[in-house]
Amino acid sequence: MATRIRLRRVGRKKHPVYRIVVTDKSAGPGRFIETIGQYNPRTEPQTINVDMDKAKRWLEKGATPSDTVRSLFKKAGVFAGETAAAPASTE
Repeated sequence: MATRIRLRRVGRKKHPVYRIVVTDKSAGPGRFIETIGQYNPRTEPQTINVDMDKAKRWLEKGATPSDTVRSLFKKAGVFAGETAAAPASTE
């Protein structure tokens, strides 16, 4: 099963709030497996609530985050414990 972590828009008109959800790639819109967080871009500063344990568990299972979710995870500190692999030097 190919899973994806993405944003799902909720909230009223012109006042968006996003839920961070895990979904199957082949599922239709509105279908998701689990909610693992919430993102509110309208607050100052922006509010990002992520269940770290659930997020790390889904990433270990092979779920791929969207580009926006990946940047939100970096801001929230989900990737803080991991070290990024440095590109190989060709000198």
